[in-house]
Amino acid sequence: MRTPRNETALGPERTCILSREHGSREGFIRLALSPDGQVLPDIRAKAPGRGAWIGVSRAELDAAIAKGKLKGALSRAFKTGELAIPADLSDRIADQLQRAFLDRLGLEAKAGNITTGTAKIDAAARSGQVHLLLHAADASADGAGKLAQAWRVGRDLEGSGEQGLALPVPRPILSLALGRENVVHVAVTDPAAGARVKHALDRWLHFIGPDLTPEPCETASQGASALRVDVGMAGNDEDFE
Repeated sequence: MRTPRNETALGPERTCILSREHGSREGFIRLALSPDGQVLPDIRAKAPGRGAWIGVSRAELDAAIAKGKLKGALSRAFKTGELAIPADLSDRIADQLQRAFLDRLGLEAKAGNITTGTAKIDAAARSGQVHLLLHAADASADGAGKLAQAWRVGRDLEGSGEQGLALPVPRPILSLALGRENVVHVAVTDPAAGARVKHALDRWLHFIGPDLTPEPCETASQGASALRVDVGMAGNDEDFE
């Protein structure tokens, strides 16, 4: 069956009001207009009324705001010039995308699709049960590297160099999201759950851009130095790495 021209395999096609690129709504961010004329992010695309879609990075959005390009595009999309763009619109979008990702992790943890703790992840990885491997921004390169090696062994990918991802949040934030103490490493052990988590993560990383996109943990513990906080949490010693 052919997909209608204005749809993708993931649903109705949307057009970015800034770049004019086309794509699935799953890869774009919806902006909504509040009753008082405020332009607000609608990450879950559930707000009533007309919406406008963007698929650009934070840096591109900030540039469009500074040049007045976003206001012009929104005025055309909403068919009104009576609108106000908050000075912290980019911050609000980034915060909502981060929250959507952390909420997804929390839901998967409640469903039993998340494993934490170095020893448990190592065992699951070596037995081929890990479909996505994530690390806090402040995880040590050594600890993350050992788990990545176990992950490769379990997937018959030794020598491939494939690694887990260092997230742009430190362990205290991961711990709060999962309702557990001192979470440093996270393994997703269900393939469908892995796809859901990866989708939420990709949306977030695409928006915040390369300055905050993490590097593989084996080579560096980068990606969130600006977000790193020095908060100690009591927990299992095996996770302090």
